[in-house]
Amino acid sequence: MVHVTGTLINVGTVLAGTAAGMLLGERLPERIRETVMDGLGLVVVVVGIGEATQIFKSPLTTLVHGTAAGAVPVLIVLGSLLIGGIAGELIGIERGLTAAGDAIKRRVSSREARFTEGFVVASLVFCVGPLTILGSIRDGLSGDYSLLAIKAMLDGFAALAFSSVLGWGVGFSVITILVYQGGLSLLAGTLAGSVGDPAASPASPP
Repeated sequence: MVHVTGTLINVGTVLAGTAAGMLLGERLPERIRETVMDGLGLVVVVVGIGEATQIFKSPLTTLVHGTAAGAVPVLIVLGSLLIGGIAGELIGIERGLTAAGDAIKRRVSSREARFTEGFVVASLVFCVGPLTILGSIRDGLSGDYSLLAIKAMLDGFAALAFSSVLGWGVGFSVITILVYQGGLSLLAGTLAGSVGDPAASPASPP
């Protein structure tokens, strides 16, 4: 069974945050918006440290006892960071996103530009990050949406802060969340279902 529960929760919190931000509008002071964003950043750091601790705790313990196999998760993390960073620079992901946003702004009227800016900014913030990828894959594989639930809470408060300045375009970022984040969960669940669980089948005789 393919799970997208975390994505649906995320969509709900973004819509709720956007509605709250639109109701408050300019009545939400700048210092409160800054406090909200600073708090969200701190939570992301804490969650990242917790996840990294889980990854590195087992390998370090195993290495102390002299088993090199425990180093595999560490090498995967290190390799992913290096390969991802180099690939991103070569492909020019950041430059491409910036150019796409600028192109959209040039093609719309000044009235629509605010809507477009809110949509682009929110889509990038809500869909670019390790919580999106790890949470979506975990949800799709096992139905564990705990990471996406944390992300949903963060995105809801961020949507409140963004929409108070950028308007309804922030709410329409749920389209990007559904396509990208939901797509990752569906892909992970589909691949897991097609491969099956190797541990479930009896081992073949030598």
